[in-house]
Amino acid sequence: MSDAAEKLDDQTRLELEAAAFRRLRDHLRERTDVQNIDLMNLSGFCRNCLSRWYGEAAQAKGVELSKDEAREIVYGMPYDEWKAKHQAQATPEQEAQFAASFKDNH
Repeated sequence: MSDAAEKLDDQTRLELEAAAFRRLRDHLRERTDVQNIDLMNLSGFCRNCLSRWYGEAAQAKGVELSKDEAREIVYGMPYDEWKAKHQAQATPEQEAQFAASFKDNH
């Protein structure tokens, strides 16, 4: 852990991490022009990954949270609604980049 992180007490670190998560979540909600496949191709994660991690964290704490509920927390609306409003068809180039980037993950 860095010196800066060591200066923080557990509660402050938790609050800062939660604030950073909310800021990322809100940023992704606002940037509907950025497609999940673009996020995956550039960073290796997307909104679905974030919602899965959220659900896994809930499960680890004994909190019942469905996949759809976790996605709604991240997307700010039901996933099917978000897809209908904002998801574009992936281009062949995007699909090829995704396939090449994640070929070892199958």
